[in-house]
Amino acid sequence: MRTGTRASYEERILRVQMYIQRHLDASLALEELSKIACFSPYHFHRVFQGMVGESLQEYIRRLRLERAAQALCYADTSVTQLAFAAGYETHESFTRAFRKQFGASPKQYRNQCMYRAQNNVKQPVQRYVTIIQQMGALDMEARVEEFKPMNVAFIRHVGPYAECHSAWEKLCGHSSVAQTFGPDTLCIGLCYDDPDVTEADKIRLDVCVTVPADFQPGDGINVQQIEGGKYAVLTHRGSYDGLHDCYRWLYGTWLPDSGYETKGSHSMEIYRNNPDETPEEDCLTDICVPLA
Repeated sequence: MRTGTRASYEERILRVQMYIQRHLDASLALEELSKIACFSPYHFHRVFQGMVGESLQEYIRRLRLERAAQALCYADTSVTQLAFAAGYETHESFTRAFRKQFGASPKQYRNQCMYRAQNNVKQPVQRYVTIIQQMGALDMEARVEEFKPMNVAFIRHVGPYAECHSAWEKLCGHSSVAQTFGPDTLCIGLCYDDPDVTEADKIRLDVCVTVPADFQPGDGINVQQIEGGKYAVLTHRGSYDGLHDCYRWLYGTWLPDSGYETKGSHSMEIYRNNPDETPEEDCLTDICVPLA
């Protein structure tokens, strides 16, 4: 496949993937998605599987089951409700699919999450808080902030979060992006998957920088708008290795006691300084979770 053709195909498949993640509760019919990609249904199905490594239905099914797994860990939603939300007509069919994906029934999976929480957080809470503070969280009181919508240029990275450096290099090194940089430019990671749930090679991350509304994408650079609204924010100082424990505390301890519900299918990380120019222990990251 020629370079120009591959870039066009990748952009069209990414367009579909972003539509899916924003409309995961919709029917997501093959014919509808093929139109978004500007392929015939016959070719779209084959192109999607060839480029993503999963069939369209496998991909949608996996995202819905992973969303259910996260809800089992961090919400009180009943298994029946999760089954319907994932597109299953019966509790039994959902349980079979969930067990195949995660090796445990939904009830067993929720119990495992509760066991981990009780042993790592609740007994006692201060033990877990201390670990996170040692990893760099500035405090253990998340705050609620209002964000305006942000236009960003981005590249999607698929794979372990820690292996996204080449995506950042490509994005920030691109001339059309670099010429927009200014004192108010933000570097942002949009994180769609929980490493406790999603296999490492399937984790999705959009590496982003804010750009003017008239920025023109191209050459592998795409654009999107990050939704504004209320976010729970926890500031982390230090190695990015400590971010995941902060997420566990934010979702498992702060959120259930906050009176808020989460919104959307992603979290946002705002990197407040340049890790190439900042000592690891001084790197600042705002972990931002959208609230309903």
